[in-house]
Amino acid sequence: MMPFEMTGEVIAIVGLAGVAGWVLTTWLRIKHGYPLENSWGKAVYPKDSEERVKLLTQENAQLRAELGSIKDRLGNVERIVTDSGYALTHEIETLRDRQEAN
Repeated sequence: MMPFEMTGEVIAIVGLAGVAGWVLTTWLRIKHGYPLENSWGKAVYPKDSEERVKLLTQENAQLRAELGSIKDRLGNVERIVTDSGYALTHEIETLRDRQEAN
């Protein structure tokens, strides 16, 4: 083979590898829900985006409800800790620990 003949084959192989990479990248983006890009670089979302928005809205509502529940529980714990009875119990336990140490 002459060097000029081999150059054409190498260019063809590199071109095919580039196209195959582009196809694989596009397929992976679609599979995992990432937006595609048009020729100007703007995001183009798949057609099932309406269903995806509904699912995300439901998940967001569930997470907000769970967060509200956690805030209520944390408020109860703060109330217990700042309660004067808790402070008195803590002082009694501290005195007992000192007495046992002596």
